[in-house]
Amino acid sequence: MKSNFLLYLLTSGLLMSGLFSCTKLNEEFKGELQEGTSSNVDPAGLLVTAYTSLNTPYQQDQKWVLQEVSTDAAIAPTRGGDWDDNGIYRAIHQHAWNADNGFMNSTFVSLGTAIYNATNVLKFSPSAQQSAEARFIRAIAIFDMLDIYGIASIREGDALEDFRIAPKILQPQEAIDYIVNELNEIINDLPENGPATAYVANRNAAKVLLMKTYLNKGAFLNRQTPSFEAADMNQVITLAKEITASGLYHVSAPGKYFDNFAPDNDAKSTENIYTLLNKNGERGGSVDRTWNTIAHYNMLPGGWNGWCTLSDYYDKFEEDDERRGIYYNYEADTTSNRTKGYKRQNVGFFAGQQYNWVTNQPLMARNPANEPLVFTGEVTIRTSGATLETAGIRPMKYAFDYSVTGQRNNDWVVYRYSDVLLMQAEAILRGGTGGTEAEALELVNSIRANRGVADFTSLTPDNLLDERGRELYWEGWRREDLIRFGKFLQPFQEKPQTSDAKYLVFAIPSQQIAVNPNLAQNPGY
Repeated sequence: MKSNFLLYLLTSGLLMSGLFSCTKLNEEFKGELQEGTSSNVDPAGLLVTAYTSLNTPYQQDQKWVLQEVSTDAAIAPTRGGDWDDNGIYRAIHQHAWNADNGFMNSTFVSLGTAIYNATNVLKFSPSAQQSAEARFIRAIAIFDMLDIYGIASIREGDALEDFRIAPKILQPQEAIDYIVNELNEIINDLPENGPATAYVANRNAAKVLLMKTYLNKGAFLNRQTPSFEAADMNQVITLAKEITASGLYHVSAPGKYFDNFAPDNDAKSTENIYTLLNKNGERGGSVDRTWNTIAHYNMLPGGWNGWCTLSDYYDKFEEDDERRGIYYNYEADTTSNRTKGYKRQNVGFFAGQQYNWVTNQPLMARNPANEPLVFTGEVTIRTSGATLETAGIRPMKYAFDYSVTGQRNNDWVVYRYSDVLLMQAEAILRGGTGGTEAEALELVNSIRANRGVADFTSLTPDNLLDERGRELYWEGWRREDLIRFGKFLQPFQEKPQTSDAKYLVFAIPSQQIAVNPNLAQNPGY
């Protein structure tokens, strides 16, 4: 009994520092969580904990892997003996996962922890704004859980106090209604922050989450054959226009796309609507993993020579597209690449010969050391031999913060204004009556013009999907987009087969089903 009960806590993501004492079982839950009252617990501290809870699923390799490696945008190839991990990455990319996949369990646990920590804030008499911020955090985690697993798990009422009561499970329509109702109730209590403080839950962030809920509603309810009601699309359009009317955002100017991901993106970005705070010496996640996972050992700094994109995805970008890669001049680059004016590409997709940013000389591979370090588009899911270190083009969106040791300062981007415009255009194409197709085309071209590429002459679902792929690459939206556009199950590079429809949602982790009788496995697993 004790072992099952503790397993339940572990797999529910509730074994947090300071939560338990080490005495008898019936005293394990005594402490600040249960004994605190509104008079002796600071809700501001609990709110920081709730915010921080999102760092793990977003900035580690959990939610991101599920949303990107399962698509044509990213692959984590096995490189000889490296990156094998019992085939966990291969299973995700090739749509061959099962209910025991570790990424599915860790993501479920982390999102559940965020939901719990946000709900816990509400117990201790928070201010109206603190309550609204906590409920926003809870809503975004519920959205992510619904998107990934097709259900959402939440502790409320007695279950928040008594861990013997299993969490409640929200089915798709219940979860959609919950998110919409929550956001509409709290939206006026949220501040109207702009990009400089986008790491604080704000009114426009809530509107973006509402947009995403309405836009994906049809796919959440029927993933195989989604339908899109005009009323839902009109909600998307109305919310987008309200965000634009706030005057707080505009599409980054030419040459400034990577300002949105820079170490000082809180000061430079004109697009960021909601971010996760990373501040050296204060708090944050693991944004430097975006570099570590793609960089070769001999790059500066050296990485783990892992993840990359597929050549078909890279080929969607025109040569002059700023998003594909540029030399980005930013103060936190303390290397000779900037200080001595080498100006080698340092953001975007790293392809071809790579260079030493101290000497400006061509880099060589590590093994064999006499081979130039030339990243190629050709990559297989199992890579070996001469291409072990060079296979795959490496995307890097977050300019590395060389100015500090430890926690990098790039705030993690969750919502951006360009995504708002692209969703608005999509809602018009899907039957929303709040705009014309000409207006939708103009919205998309307003982004393309600032990225240095020619206007579209017409807008179709296919070129809109591709444009979302270019604008939002490696930001965690690709799987959701492919499902909504009916293309997730189709073959792509290193996934030659059409996938079974069961893969439109991930499996409910077997560890969770074992300890929560309210959970039922998704069909087909």
